[in-house]
Amino acid sequence: MIILGVDPGSRITGFGVVRVANGKIEHINHGVIVMDGDDAFPRRMTELGSAFREVMEKYKPEQVVIEKIFLGKNADSAFKLGHARGVIMYEAGLGGAEVQEYATRSVKKGVTGNGGASKEDVQAILKVMLSLKTISRIDASDALAMACYHAFEMKKKALMQRAVSL
Repeated sequence: MIILGVDPGSRITGFGVVRVANGKIEHINHGVIVMDGDDAFPRRMTELGSAFREVMEKYKPEQVVIEKIFLGKNADSAFKLGHARGVIMYEAGLGGAEVQEYATRSVKKGVTGNGGASKEDVQAILKVMLSLKTISRIDASDALAMACYHAFEMKKKALMQRAVSL
């Protein structure tokens, strides 16, 4: 199964692609989609949609995992993040993928054992877990964390189903 994790943003969107086979998580690729910050917001969302569609077509994930919205102090930022999430969900649906959402704290706790872990701590664990020398951008490591956490959750659900059926 191919899982595409996404750290959505209105200027930079991270993505991370993993394959789950025989209970193991294999890194396929990661990167970022960078929109021109000088472009008007609607234009950036169009760029995001086009670029994300290319990622979907290239990797053909069965599952797309996206960060749940975080309501910080800046309402405008939250609304823009919501629009970016909507573009990602729309393109994922068009690509035939099932969309899952997780809160950032849950992902950090699942990957590092600490829901308050720093982004750098998450990145360090992912490098070891996926045998990577570097992860180019923090946005990409956040997206890889989403994909890996979803793989953990899928494995946990499968184990629970087996345990119930015994």
